[in-house]
Amino acid sequence: MKVAIIHDWLVTYAGAEKVLEQMIEIFPEADIFSVVDFLPDGERAFIKNKKVTTSFIQRLPFAKKKYRQYLPLMPLAVEQIDVSAYDLIISSSHAVAKGVLTGPDQLHISYVHSPIRYAWDLQHQYLQEARLERGLKGWIAKLILHNIRIWDARTANGVDHFIANSHFIARRIWKVYRREADVIYPPVDIDAFTMKEEKENFYLTASRMVPYKRIDLIVQAFSKMPEKNLIVIGDGPDFAKIQAKAGKNVKLLGYQPFEVLKDHMQRAKAFVFAAEEDFGITPVEAQACGTPVIAYGKGGALETVIDIEQGNPTGVFFKEQMVESIVSAVNIFEKHAFSPENCRANAEKFAVSQFRKKFVSHVHEVYQHRKIKN
Repeated sequence: MKVAIIHDWLVTYAGAEKVLEQMIEIFPEADIFSVVDFLPDGERAFIKNKKVTTSFIQRLPFAKKKYRQYLPLMPLAVEQIDVSAYDLIISSSHAVAKGVLTGPDQLHISYVHSPIRYAWDLQHQYLQEARLERGLKGWIAKLILHNIRIWDARTANGVDHFIANSHFIARRIWKVYRREADVIYPPVDIDAFTMKEEKENFYLTASRMVPYKRIDLIVQAFSKMPEKNLIVIGDGPDFAKIQAKAGKNVKLLGYQPFEVLKDHMQRAKAFVFAAEEDFGITPVEAQACGTPVIAYGKGGALETVIDIEQGNPTGVFFKEQMVESIVSAVNIFEKHAFSPENCRANAEKFAVSQFRKKFVSHVHEVYQHRKIKN
């Protein structure tokens, strides 16, 4: 069985790339395709230093730094990638990878991190953040996204089987494509984290500082609780703006290496998470350290954190992305006891070994069913 794996773009090693890494571990002989490949030489180990076949966008001016600005061309680009020689095509898609063209005798399984967020239900939020709500540039952006939605919905027909990275994304897939999706949670390297039972008197949040992560809300909330200490790890375009909102009890450390992040996760009283994520890896990593989570009760966090209203809780949810809601959740958190062992046990559900086992079983089942059907 010849296998092709197609990924949207290869420019860094983040959450979607960790899924790709495990797909390659499962299918080491697979050929890799991507719209662009600008991975540095020192960061290619996770794709086993394989040669990647790319699209024409790879050769366009300034593509290395401005590849996202070629989004209007990406549907065309992915359709020019030739995978006709393969029996099984696996797309790892949060943008356009699922739109690769396949034939009736090929099996196309698409692992969807999310339908194109900025084209569907998060369009208004993205346009607002990019200051493209009005004016000529705004209308051009809206027209481009309108056309991408049409293309994205149409190309769902070319996928034989959908896998979602959470039930939240499965609902989004149903909403935009009217297709059922099985759920296989993405792999989290929980073995890189060790549980620590003794906790210290500080809270932790860690993230890239971009608007949708809502680190500003967490900082503002703790600044209103001067008796509680918050440590913030991460850097990004909003760093200065967030720093300006921080009280004396809030300490911003900026970017820190993994060992420093892990050490703080192990010692923190709780990890605070205010984003609406498709899945959200950091709350799972915190729980792998035996650290409970205070999280916004929407999106993937609802599937990775066990609330106090359930048995063996691993955290507390707040219902609104508002300062007052976070303050209330912290106060509720401090009235309850949380077991580091329960946190670790919950995190183990999302281990790399679980992903591999379920993904292999799922692909085999779908492939065998197709053979019988044909």
